[in-house]
Amino acid sequence: MSTLQCDIVSAQESLYSGTISMLIAKGAGGELGIMPGHAPLVTLLKPGAIRVLLENGSEELIYVSGGVLEVQPHVVTVLADTAVRAENLDEAAILEARKNAEHLLANQKSDMDSAAALAALAETAAQLETIRKIKNRAM
Repeated sequence: MSTLQCDIVSAQESLYSGTISMLIAKGAGGELGIMPGHAPLVTLLKPGAIRVLLENGSEELIYVSGGVLEVQPHVVTVLADTAVRAENLDEAAILEARKNAEHLLANQKSDMDSAAALAALAETAAQLETIRKIKNRAM
């Protein structure tokens, strides 16, 4: 089975470094599947889950809030703004952040408030989708 090296890092830590068979992420132009032999590529990432398929058939889910994905002939690198292993996401905190963003959007005083609230809503929606994926995988 063909593999490629994968490194997923954020400003705070390295979340994954090892060989993989496939990586699936949400790029600026849509969902991407990166396998060994993929053409070189650099793209921005949207908030959401990155699925890392390991050589043994198991899967890792890592939430990223955005960042850059770079594909080279034998390595794929994710430089994330923030990244968290899916099982470490705090659903209660995310729901509270969503509630705060909805309140800010309802009581906006400027375009800046609106943009911040919409960004926070998009991020919480992506985090909740990642939690849903990990719960569905456990069933």
